Parts: sequence; structure tokens; C-alpha cells
Amino acid sequence: MENKRIIIGGGGTGGHIFPAISIAKAIRKLKPDTEILFVGAEDKIEMQKVPQAGFKIVGLPVAGFQRKLSLRNISFFIKLFKSMRIAKRIVKDFKPDLAIGVGGYASGPILRAAASKGIVTVLQEQNSHAGITNKMLARKASKIFVAYEGMEKYFSPEKLMLTGNPVRPGIINTDIKDEEAFESFGLKAGNPVILILGGSLGAGTINRSILNAIDSIPDHVQLLWQCGKYYFDALNPKIDKLKRKNVKLMAFIEDMDKAFHIASIIVSRAGAGTISELQVVGKPIILVPSPNVAEDHQKKNALALVNKSAAIMVEDYEAENKLIRTSLDLLENTGERKRLSENIKKLAFPNSAEQIAEEIFKLL
Repeated sequence: MENKRIIIGGGGTGGHIFPAISIAKAIRKLKPDTEILFVGAEDKIEMQKVPQAGFKIVGLPVAGFQRKLSLRNISFFIKLFKSMRIAKRIVKDFKPDLAIGVGGYASGPILRAAASKGIVTVLQEQNSHAGITNKMLARKASKIFVAYEGMEKYFSPEKLMLTGNPVRPGIINTDIKDEEAFESFGLKAGNPVILILGGSLGAGTINRSILNAIDSIPDHVQLLWQCGKYYFDALNPKIDKLKRKNVKLMAFIEDMDKAFHIASIIVSRAGAGTISELQVVGKPIILVPSPNVAEDHQKKNALALVNKSAAIMVEDYEAENKLIRTSLDLLENTGERKRLSENIKKLAFPNSAEQIAEEIFKLL
């Protein structure tokens, strides 16, 4: 088989781009000479993370559509039209053999441009509720990789393959020493750790819930708190003023393998990519689904775990009153933590990226 050329389109959040990078790495591992080009949205996280992972990326000016009536939607259509023109030029110049859509703003223009030229397209749907872009692109897709059962209500059953979501390589590092991991975050080895994850951009409700109840957290309980880059500058002075040695505030955690290693419990939004990583990690989790997402899909993601006794859910509207109390209660309940941990591990797909890569080369 001659060297193949593959485009991977999509992004906008870590939940889209980290699985995409994992797929790219699995493709390269399987066929090292494969040429891979990412197509993302300008000024989004993929423009930073993809080059860091060693891949080329081209940005499109595409942006999100405002679901409420807004003048910003005029610029949406202008940017979309421009992005479609650029996407056609990218396809013409790069000449891909296959295009992969992972959801997010950029996947629409580039997958449409590829399909219009008769190029094989596949989709990777991370959520339990299919996104609008993937639903629109599904008709011409040859294969659709999904992370949840029951996706026949959105896609043709004959195209579906249950693979789970690809996770970042190395999120579980068995070589990490306890003391080394605690020390890297300036935390005390042996004391329990609540790991707070609001996604790569942060979560306002989770941040407020922690800040407002921080005085109720005992000194021996430690917080490793990823607050997101949008919130860090406002939160950091407030945390410094409290002089709490048991709180480590960070905009973004790069050494997530170490963070997962020391976590006693994890509090998180319910993005599909995050949930897939948490399934592989196998720690007890409390999910706070964001209500500010299409079709309330994070709540559907969370309920898929809650209904299998694999997670606890605290709704966004009740988080400020319940989140810290629920977290501390779970810390004290060893039996419940063990049960949640065992159940969530059963849902993991640790080889998702490799499975998708193998299927892609079968199509080619």
C-alpha cells in the first residue's frame, strides 16, 4: 500500500481535539509514513495543541452559530462561506485519501469539501447525543465511530461501530511514584486529594461552588483545581489571600497522568472526551454537567454512567449548595468509592484509537 494522506477536521474544545490527536498518533504508529493534516478553527485550542503533538494544522475562520436571534449570525455566514472556499482549496492541494471528522466548528466545511470530491469520509461522535455537524455529515460518511450504545436513533445502524472515545496516550502512567506526583503539585503525600476539572476552558459554576465553600474543606483534604484559563487571573488572587496550603489552583494541568494518579475522587464536567478518560482512569467521579451545551448532551453523557452506578451526578443549578458536601461525603465513604471505581472501569475502551486506526486502513 502506497503512503496515504489523511485529513482530520474539527476541534474547538479539548473534548474534540484530544481524541483527534490520539487517532492521529495511532495512525502514525500503524503506518508511520502516513501524511496527516489537521484542519481546525482559528484561535481555538487545536491551533496550539496540534503542533505541540507534532502535526501540521491549518485554521479556518469558521465560528459557532448563535442559537438565539443575534446579529453575530451575520458574521457566522460570512465566516462559513469563507471557510468553505478555503476548505475546497485545502482538499485540492493536499489530495487526501480519507477525511476524518471529529466534531466541532471546522469539521463541517472540510468534510463537506472532501465528500464533494468523492473522498472517503468517516466520523467520530464523542457524545451520547449526536452533534448537529455530525448528523449533517453522516449521510455521506462510510463509517461512524461512536462511544455509546443506542446511537442508531441518530445514524444508519450499518455505518456504526462502537469504539469508545480515544483518550490521550499516557494518562495512566504506572511508573509514577506517589511522592513524586504529590511533590510536582506542591501537595502533601498521603493526604486525600479532590481533583477538580472544569474542562480546558474552565467552568464558572464549579469554580464558584468551590470558592464559596472553601472554608468548609478540612485542612487535611487537598484540592488540585484546574479552573480554566478564562478564570485563573480572577481566582488566583482570591486563593492566594486565603493562604490555604491544601489548595493548588492551576489554569490547566499539563501532567494529567500525575493528577489522576494522586486523585482520591474527581469532580468534573461531563464532556464526552473527559468521561472516556475517567473511565480508563477508574477513579470515583462526581459529574456536574454543563447546561450550556447543545441538546443538554452533557447531562445525557452523565446519566449513561449514573444509570450503571458508575458515577454520581450533581446538577449545575444545585452545585453551589451540594458539590463540596457531596465530595466530602464521598471521601468518607470508602465502600461507595470502591463500588464507583469498579463500575466505571467496566465501561472503559482503552484501545479505542488503535481500533479506529485499523478500521480506517481497512476502508483505504
